[in-house]
Amino acid sequence: MLPFTLFESVFNSSPFGHYLLSPTPEAIILAVNDAFLKASVRTRGELVGVSLFDAFPGNPDDSDDTGVTDLRASLAQVRETGQPHTLPAVRYPIPVVLSTGETVFEERFWSSTSTPIYGPDGALACISHSNRDVTDQVRSEAAMRESEKRFRALTNATAEVIYCMSPDWAELRHLEGRGLLKDSAGSDRVWFEEYIPLEEQASVNQAIERAIRDSTVYELEHRVRRADGSSGWILSRAVPMFDADGKVYEWIGAASDITERRASEEKLREADRRKDEFLAMLAHELRNPLAPIGAAAELLQRMKLDEAMIKRTSQIIGRQVGHMTALIDDLLDVSRVTRGLVELDRAPLDVGAVMHEAVEQVVPLIGARRHDLALRLPPAGIMVSGDRKRLVQVVANLLNNAAKYTPEGGRLEVNAYPDAAQPNQRLCIEVLDNGIGMAPDLAARAFELFAQAERTSDRASGGRGLGRARVKSLVELHGGQVACDSAGPGRGSRFSICLPLLTTHVPAPAPQGDPQHLPGQPESLRVMVVDDNVDAAVTLSMLLESGGHRVVVEHEALKALEHARASSPQVCLLDIGLPEIDGLELARRLRALPQTAGALLVAVTGYGQESDRARILDAGFDHHLVKPIDIARLDALLAERHRAIA
Repeated sequence: MLPFTLFESVFNSSPFGHYLLSPTPEAIILAVNDAFLKASVRTRGELVGVSLFDAFPGNPDDSDDTGVTDLRASLAQVRETGQPHTLPAVRYPIPVVLSTGETVFEERFWSSTSTPIYGPDGALACISHSNRDVTDQVRSEAAMRESEKRFRALTNATAEVIYCMSPDWAELRHLEGRGLLKDSAGSDRVWFEEYIPLEEQASVNQAIERAIRDSTVYELEHRVRRADGSSGWILSRAVPMFDADGKVYEWIGAASDITERRASEEKLREADRRKDEFLAMLAHELRNPLAPIGAAAELLQRMKLDEAMIKRTSQIIGRQVGHMTALIDDLLDVSRVTRGLVELDRAPLDVGAVMHEAVEQVVPLIGARRHDLALRLPPAGIMVSGDRKRLVQVVANLLNNAAKYTPEGGRLEVNAYPDAAQPNQRLCIEVLDNGIGMAPDLAARAFELFAQAERTSDRASGGRGLGRARVKSLVELHGGQVACDSAGPGRGSRFSICLPLLTTHVPAPAPQGDPQHLPGQPESLRVMVVDDNVDAAVTLSMLLESGGHRVVVEHEALKALEHARASSPQVCLLDIGLPEIDGLELARRLRALPQTAGALLVAVTGYGQESDRARILDAGFDHHLVKPIDIARLDALLAERHRAIA
């Protein structure tokens, strides 16, 4: 038989906490080994002969402390059954005395086994109780569970596709498709062909091979086959997971649906391309009139011209200035219309009358190109509520384009008919031609700003890309819709607008043309011209003097005020962008002077927006003329002022 000291040595040398307890409910500690003394920070003198539950009482302030109850139940089961019993990872806080003398309970978790020990007579002599402090293990497992819980919550909250790949990416181990891709809970070795379109496979393979070779993050934007069978774009990103030896054992990835973003980027690129084309066209259109103007100016400086040559040169300059003015006015009008800054002068309108007036405007072009025009008017009395000038402009623009882009001798049609979907609520006007037609992509964006056909060197096709954008905005301001379709290049086009009908037929008001005042030579007035552009001021003064007016030119606002006090001008033509003080402030000061309080103040400026006009009139101006000014209108204003003071 082995000596007792050997058993005692084994008991004390065990790396696990071990002690012997009496087989009674009090569980008196009979012996305790060194490992438990170290773990519990106790001495043998403190423990031997003391009840286990007195040595390590429960925390009365901790409702979750069930350690004492669990251990009592375990020891009772050993006594009753005579069999060992194990408690896995029981929470059993133990009291610890701090250096300050205060006793606190330190949270601990113990895994313990209680084994009955029988004496020679077969009676239960004691209970061997071994335990192991598993606090770190329990906390680590809890942290792992919490991390997994957060990760699962994050994956559930995100709209991104989540996937797992084998180290060589040959096997898709898990996929949460989020409706974008098909879910896959098991292994999938054909994922590449299933999800990646053929045209994307080479680039995806290259990115995967690079990520595997370098053990770095995989990231790529590419097309995929979506769950509904359509094609979409994703941004896919995966990170390698490394084992203890630094080898990749898995890839965890996420993919975002970027289909809408890619479509938006493509639209922006297309819009930018069309803008560049438009600016190139605009530069060309502006250079065209500048060339003859520059040549005429050079001619006037170099040669002593007779009256006929001067007149001819002046006519050239006038025509080209008119072209430039029309282009700039067109640009400003489109800007106002497309931004919704136009106020419609609504009235009940006879649609037939609108169509007639629009056709009249385009008849010269139609005749020059020898087109055949068919006009089908709606029944008499069909009315819409709208701005007559603007609706005529809409129909005339569409018809003008049809005439321009249809080869000579072509056929044009302008038809009005009830909308098939809402025959009693909407009327449609369509313009058809058998001209050059449009490719489907151009027809789809025909009403977008800057949309043009491809421009050729002779400019036989491709407009400014402004007119149809204005048509769309004006029709929508009237509560209507526009449409365009074409069978393709060389097969003609069809443009239509649909407008809401008036619910009752209202007799159309008789057209009232504005009376044309043709003023004769205006009588002499005292006029002050203020403009820091010397050439502009001098040429305007020359025009006024040729009409018999007495003109003074000033280039500075403060000197203009001094002159006003001294000579009391009857008319002041003021630029707005002046140094020192601007034209708005100058107008206010002129209004405050008794010498010019009643003078006619006219703004002559390049600022032509509606907001500019409002600011100018608020500053005290009587009229607003946009450079280059309409001389006939200025003459009319001066004649009206002369009549007023006569």
